[in-house]
Amino acid sequence: MKHRKACIVSFSSRDGGNCAQIAGLLQALTQDAVLYDFSRFALHACGGCAYECFADRDGCPYIGDMEREIVDAVIHSETAWFVLPNYCDYPPANYFIFNERSQCCFQGRPELLDRYLRVPKRFIVVSNTNCGNFAKALAYQTQGEPEILFLSAKKYGKTSIRGDLLTSEQALADVKAFAGAE
Repeated sequence: MKHRKACIVSFSSRDGGNCAQIAGLLQALTQDAVLYDFSRFALHACGGCAYECFADRDGCPYIGDMEREIVDAVIHSETAWFVLPNYCDYPPANYFIFNERSQCCFQGRPELLDRYLRVPKRFIVVSNTNCGNFAKALAYQTQGEPEILFLSAKKYGKTSIRGDLLTSEQALADVKAFAGAE
């Protein structure tokens, strides 16, 4: 696989919501970017199996879903962007499923995990509360402190559920500045 400039992952299952719009903006701002949008697919959670991946990483019964493709895209990117909504003061289940399922990609391959962790990752979180939980959860994706932009709909006079965050000129400017486009 050739190197891409960016891999963008939107962890929200809501089609057309704030996360999808932010991910679309990042894709428009980034040359040669690939976008993975959880509103268009699902990963199978770990479980309901005999943990075949611990004996043989290719033995995961869910090996055919998007997990490996996303991990591979991140590894072959110069930068990875993760866009996440806040659900109950934590990242959504899609993020935790992705993080947990990555064990079948990295099991017995520490060099692959090292390559994954070395890819710079930037995080945009749509959240009105509890930034600390996100910093802890997202630290698993990077070697250092995660770089996180928290976008509080309240700060911009918006309501998260409406999906209108980027109609705020300031929110739009903040995303562009974080992406290095301004």
